[in-house]
Amino acid sequence: MKKIVMTGGGTAGHVTPNIALMPALRSEGYEISYIGSYEGIEKGLIEAQKVPYYGISSGKLRRYFDVKNFSDPFKVIKGYYQSIRLLKKIKPDVVFSKGGFVSVPVVLAAKHCKIPAIIHESDITPGLANKLAIPSATKVCCNFPETMKYLPEGKAVLTGSPIRQELLNGNPSNAIKLCRFENTEKPVILIIGGSTGSRAINTAIRDLLPELLKRYNIIHLCGKGNLDETLKDTDGYAQFEYANKELADMFALASLVISRAGANAICEILALRKPNILIPLSAQASRGDQILNAASFEKQGYSIVIQEEELTNEKLLNAVNTAFEEKDRFIKAMQRSQLNNSIEKIVELVNVSAKNKKK
Repeated sequence: MKKIVMTGGGTAGHVTPNIALMPALRSEGYEISYIGSYEGIEKGLIEAQKVPYYGISSGKLRRYFDVKNFSDPFKVIKGYYQSIRLLKKIKPDVVFSKGGFVSVPVVLAAKHCKIPAIIHESDITPGLANKLAIPSATKVCCNFPETMKYLPEGKAVLTGSPIRQELLNGNPSNAIKLCRFENTEKPVILIIGGSTGSRAINTAIRDLLPELLKRYNIIHLCGKGNLDETLKDTDGYAQFEYANKELADMFALASLVISRAGANAICEILALRKPNILIPLSAQASRGDQILNAASFEKQGYSIVIQEEELTNEKLLNAVNTAFEEKDRFIKAMQRSQLNNSIEKIVELVNVSAKNKKK
């Protein structure tokens, strides 16, 4: 049987694309193992997939001063030698990395063991972990045409991001029942503010509810601890801290999505061909990758973008109305996207790399 080691962690965004790939890899005959940090978010997510999980020492490499900057490099070195031992034990044909700091020692160890390693970069500009790992990789997959110029020639492959296939098979009737919408003739807006929610987006949506509910039903994923109990009986407004399996049904029901601009989230929106408004996380709260992601989608005609610093109730309401009035234009642009069949493209790269190792 062919073997693959997958790695990636730190956030769900470094894990869910790996999970999305697993069914196709199993269909191709791969035995999957996973290397992650001892107790990172990836551990529970991967163990739920019944995949053998191996924890290693992992340090974070920071761009800012922190006393841990003196100790964490030693954790990375320890993780490197642990990864070498694991790879020699597992003997995979190929390593696939979704990034995050835990992946760096694994990819470096793969090069030491002469095992081909494929990296996936979600954002337009590579993050620090992937920058460190790219020289040891054989191929680097990416989501955006703009990313190609940041990657070594001959390694870069435009694939798009692996999307969980269950998201493509939602049942809108299930979402209607869950949300208890009485007037099912109204189009539905789905708001996704991320796992912790967005105060700016939550406030703007709730301020606009009297106006929005005249024309639309609202599904609001507001983030943990952000439910507003005073609105729980508002007809046409359904609020949840987050959604798991229900998300596919919510997407199926939604006519418009308002979202942050994390790479995985917007690639899911693109795959589902949903007209959307993106409100990227500000540069003050991030390295600015969401701003670049949103700008790319806006340039390609997929999205309306509102910068968080410029978000006003009036601007958001105008964007909602524009998105509905011009929804066909956005859908047609997304249908022309090259970022289709990402799972198929990545599995093909995995197969080619595995065959090359055996030569």
